[in-house]
Amino acid sequence: MLPLLALTAAALGTGAAAADPHTAESAAAHRPASATERTAPPTAPAPAPATERTARSTAVPRATERTAPTPDIRVSWSVDLAAGSEGGSDDDANVRHANGALRIRDTSLPDASAGTGRGQGSAVLPVHRLETGANRVAAEVGAELPPGAAVEVDIRGRDRNGPWTEWREALAGVPAELPRTVTEVQARLILQGGRDRSGPAVKSLRLTADSVAVVSPRPASAEPFTARVYATREGLVGGTTANGHVIKPNDHFVALPSRRGLSPKGSGEYSVRVCGPARCETAPVWDVGPWNIRDDHWNPSSVRETFKDLPQGMPEAQAAYESGYNDGLDGFGRRVLNPAGIDLADGTFYNVGLNDNGWVTVTYLWTGDGTTTKSFPTWGTDVGIRQSATTASTRVTALPGPTTVRIRCQVRGQLVQTDGYSNDAWSYLPDYGGYVSNIYIDVADSWLPGVPTC
Repeated sequence: MLPLLALTAAALGTGAAAADPHTAESAAAHRPASATERTAPPTAPAPAPATERTARSTAVPRATERTAPTPDIRVSWSVDLAAGSEGGSDDDANVRHANGALRIRDTSLPDASAGTGRGQGSAVLPVHRLETGANRVAAEVGAELPPGAAVEVDIRGRDRNGPWTEWREALAGVPAELPRTVTEVQARLILQGGRDRSGPAVKSLRLTADSVAVVSPRPASAEPFTARVYATREGLVGGTTANGHVIKPNDHFVALPSRRGLSPKGSGEYSVRVCGPARCETAPVWDVGPWNIRDDHWNPSSVRETFKDLPQGMPEAQAAYESGYNDGLDGFGRRVLNPAGIDLADGTFYNVGLNDNGWVTVTYLWTGDGTTTKSFPTWGTDVGIRQSATTASTRVTALPGPTTVRIRCQVRGQLVQTDGYSNDAWSYLPDYGGYVSNIYIDVADSWLPGVPTC
C-alpha cells in the first residue's frame, strides 16, 4: 500500500517558514533552450546585483502598509476533482480523473522545460465563492505518492469585480496568504511523477479560508512594474509548456521563472509587454523558466518567494551570472551560463526584433495598484477578447453581454467593421489579459478620451 499524503495547513493561527523548494524532486526545472548558450551577453543596464551571496534573507521591506483586521471567519469545503475548471477540461494539462482519483495522464511526458524527465500534469479546479471575504487559504490533500512523486497546491483569489491575484502555494502547515481580501477562490494542483515513472493519485482536496491582518508591500507605483531583463529564445517546438500548451512554430508566449504568474492554457490572465529592438508585443505567460521555477523577481523582496535579498527586478540567474550570487548556481545547483530572466517563444522573439539572445524591457501587466485604468461600458454579445489587436490572434475569452470593463491603454490594430461602423483602435483589458476592439466600447469616440497609448 502506498503512503497517504496529507499536505495539511490547518494551523491557521500560526506562521511557519516554508520548506526549501530547491530540490530536483520539488518541481520540473526549465531547461535553457539550445539557443541560450550562443553568445556571451553584455552587462545589463539593470539594478545593481546584491552584495550578499546567500539564497535567502529576512530583509525588511522598505515601505509597508498594514491592512485593517478582518472579521474572524473560517469556512471549509471539499473541491470536486472530477469537475474540471470553470473553463472545462481545456484548462487541465496531462491529467485525468479515473478510479476515484486525479492522476497524470502520461507519466512519460514531462513539460518541455523539465529537467528531471519525469511526467508532470496540472489541473485548474472550480472557482468557489465565499459569502464573507478571506485573505488566507489552507489546503489538505489526500493522495497516494510513489517514491519521488509530489503534489503541490496553488491558490489565487479575486472579488467579483476585480482581477485575480497571483497564485500562492499552500505548503504543508503553511496557508497561502493572498495580497488582498477576496470573495472567490480557485486552486490549481500540480502533479509530479516519481522516479519509476509512476504518478501520484490525488483522492481529495479540502480548502479552508479565513482572514487575518497582514502586512503587505505598498506598491512603488500605480503603474505595472517594469524591468530590463535578458531574454533567451525558448524554441522546443512540439514540446508541452507548464500550462499544457503544445508549442507551435512561430508561437507567441513567454516563460517566467515562477508559477505565480502562470496563466491557464489559452488564457492571457497573466501577460507581459515585451519591448525589444524593433517593437513591443503583449504576450501571455504560458511556461515556467528559465533556470529557476520559484524566482518571482518582479515582486518586492518582502513577498518574493525565494532569493529575498535580491532587489526587485533582479532575476536570480542574472545575479548568479554577473556577480557570483549563490556561488554562481541556480536554485537547482546548476552552473548559470547566461543571465536569462525570461524566455520568449519563437514568434515573440523575432517579432520584437531579436536575432540572438539579448536585453528586453518587460512590463508585468498584472502588477501595480490597479489605479491606472479607466472604466467604460460595452455593447454587443459574445464580444471576443483577443491576445493582440487583431481578430486573427488567439481568442482569450468573450464578454457574453453588455458590461463595464477596465481599460489600461489602447493601440492601433486591425480595422473592424460592424453595423455600419468601422474602427482600428483596440483597448487592453488587464482583467482579461487581452484586447477588445474599441468598436464595442459604448462611447462616441473611436479613440477613447483619457486613455494612453500602449
